[in-house]
Amino acid sequence: MRHTTSAIATAAVLCSAQAAFAQTEIEFWHAFTGRLGDLVAEQVETFNASQGDYTVVASHKGNYSETLNAGIAAFRAGEQPDILMVFEVGTATMMGAKGAVKPVYEVMADAGAEFDQSKYIGSVKGYYTSPDGNMLSLPFNSSTPVLWVNRDKLEEAGIDPDTDLSTWENVGTTLDQLKAAGVDCPMTTAWQSWIHLENLSAYHDTPFATKDNGFGGTDTELAFNGPIQVAHISAMGDWAKDGKFIYAGRRNEGGANFRAGECALFTESSAGYAGIKAEAEFDFDVRPLPYWSALVDEPQNTIIGGASLWVMEGQSDEDYKAVAAFLNFLSSPEIQAKWHQDTGYLPITTEAGEKTRMDGFYDANPGTDIAVIQMTAKEPTANSKGLRLGSFDQIRGIIDEELEAVWAGDKDAQTALDSAVTRGNALLRRFEQASR
Repeated sequence: MRHTTSAIATAAVLCSAQAAFAQTEIEFWHAFTGRLGDLVAEQVETFNASQGDYTVVASHKGNYSETLNAGIAAFRAGEQPDILMVFEVGTATMMGAKGAVKPVYEVMADAGAEFDQSKYIGSVKGYYTSPDGNMLSLPFNSSTPVLWVNRDKLEEAGIDPDTDLSTWENVGTTLDQLKAAGVDCPMTTAWQSWIHLENLSAYHDTPFATKDNGFGGTDTELAFNGPIQVAHISAMGDWAKDGKFIYAGRRNEGGANFRAGECALFTESSAGYAGIKAEAEFDFDVRPLPYWSALVDEPQNTIIGGASLWVMEGQSDEDYKAVAAFLNFLSSPEIQAKWHQDTGYLPITTEAGEKTRMDGFYDANPGTDIAVIQMTAKEPTANSKGLRLGSFDQIRGIIDEELEAVWAGDKDAQTALDSAVTRGNALLRRFEQASR
């Protein structure tokens, strides 16, 4: 009898232990390494430690393009993660992937989770919503381009570090002065298509593509070979020829040059804040993205880059409850405010922005609110609410090729942009056919 009691007691303990460890595990694939990778790991660890029902396992799957391709391949093999980070240019691709994704608003509703879509910043969530206003994916790391300034480099060149750099005309004058002072790298950039064509177009309220930049349908056509875009790329081509603009690469290769103190000016994502703050051994500040005062009286708004989190189809109800809990955790004011302050990415909710201001972060770190102001100061227009184009990752590759021909002096701006539009439209037509 004692043995029987002992056996029952042992079985009860084992069952209790198994229940304690029977957490629902979900997979989260992302594209971050370095400081940003560390901060993602911190978010996941914080969530896992905050409750005992769910465990998130985060995995780095390469850069943005590689992560998107890994997710598509995994879905075809029936091995997709629960959550996939997809950069903003992959939005139309994910929307067109019928049966591959479960819209976030449906995930939340089915899980019975609290989900107030109105608390998300309109200019951020608009990129990832359906025509009827429902969120398809959750904005995660949303940024917008700004101008980073090496104040020490300006001062060494005899230039007032507080000089007005709000217009490209003023930037051009400053580049002349930097070159004359012997500065080897007056200006460089990251993500040339995103900043110098996509955001340039939105900031000057001119179309990048027809059909409201693709929001109005897949029968859109590219339109970034207009007078404003040609004027800007022509100016940059001249600066490249004169050694005032130094091209470092298609992604963020120029970031290393700026953080090392080699370059005076740097057009980059607001999310450059994490790396620049950690590595720069010089006095720097952040300014608004310049605009051409000869072309517009005042700038419109910039558009976002970065990525959102897509929930993949084919998971269990319990998995989706775990996903809903994790996404709500990421959206909470405390977590969002910390993410915004640590990285320079935009807060995705109004509450997180207000908390950051109340915490005194903007006062203690001047310029860190520039990105938020650029995105929210004006109501977006049809030309400035974002881009939704099929095969956009490949189209960006075409744009990169053509811009590189301008920087090398092999093509003039009009010829290069005309070619990019023609080549890109061929991809859009194939995407339109596939969507049908």
